Amino acid sequence: MSDPRDVALMDRALFVAERGRGRTSPNPIVGAVVVSTDGTVIAQGAHLVAGGPHAEVVALDLAGERARGATLYCTLEPCSHTGRTGPCVDRIMAAGISRVIVAVEDPNPLVSGRGLEKLRSAGLDVVTGVGREAALHQHAPFFRWVTSRRPFVIAKTATSADGFVGRPGEQVLLTEAEANRHFHRQRAEVDAIAVGSGTVLTDDPELTPRGAYRYRPLTRVVFDWSGRVPETARLFSTLPAGPVIIVVLAMTAEARRAEFDGLRSRGIEILPVPERSLKAVLEALAARGIVSLLVEGGPALQSAFAADGLVDRWQWVRTTALLGHGIRVAPEVLAAAAIARPQERPLGRDTLLEWDVHRID
Repeated sequence: MSDPRDVALMDRALFVAERGRGRTSPNPIVGAVVVSTDGTVIAQGAHLVAGGPHAEVVALDLAGERARGATLYCTLEPCSHTGRTGPCVDRIMAAGISRVIVAVEDPNPLVSGRGLEKLRSAGLDVVTGVGREAALHQHAPFFRWVTSRRPFVIAKTATSADGFVGRPGEQVLLTEAEANRHFHRQRAEVDAIAVGSGTVLTDDPELTPRGAYRYRPLTRVVFDWSGRVPETARLFSTLPAGPVIIVVLAMTAEARRAEFDGLRSRGIEILPVPERSLKAVLEALAARGIVSLLVEGGPALQSAFAADGLVDRWQWVRTTALLGHGIRVAPEVLAAAAIARPQERPLGRDTLLEWDVHRID
């Protein structure tokens, strides 16, 4: 069993790591805390931008000479290789740290236990697994990207009290102000957001975060296999907010080359694929450094992701609105909720149910 003091300090490191959320992709968010032999917190740091100093280096720089003989708490195994920055393990050893507490090992093949081994070989006391479950949850997008070479997929849906997500051809607003603020903050944190062509045709959305600061451009992905989205879609006028990628069947793109070339000339990226393979699209997105993907709609697209086993986290918002008739929620949401243990939280009068899908790929 972990020492309660170690658990509390790792919780602090996990909290500090959140400063980097929405800023570090394709790197993970990481927090570090330096603690003296008498239990005093000397310094703390977070990884804030890809290519910038890692959390351990930030904390050690702040600690200076006070780091000698101290304990370092880190939410992810310190790196042992040279990438855009030098190896963190070398800085840890040079700083005179005597004990390192790590929440979870880094699955990156360039690290994957080597950092811990190097620290132990140098005589440091290394403990792992403190705060492991919380760290795994925090690092879930990065771990999925590294181990599966695809983004971590969050499927989010909102339903009326009578189980509808909308009405055909009609724009319907179900969630209220507090829920809207929550999900616009989420848009500000993920790397990309995806919808199907039906959602664009019905709602004509901009797919931008509103009322929430976003550090980096947001990539918007439209699955438009047969090229139904018109050139007048509002989304195409929002390129300053981030890239827009249209996923279309290669045969459609070739048959209507002039039309798609026109979109390309406006700065819109066309991603032609030979068949309706969501996995192939996700691999292409992962190669662009997209670590997390929010799939907001509609039910057909979410059902396709679920059928291919590509949903990592479900978010279901149950609202108080009544529609009476319309488009039913994707049945996979109901089936998954029935066997999961969703975390439930109120968002004003709306209720968010959220749960992760655990699998071995």
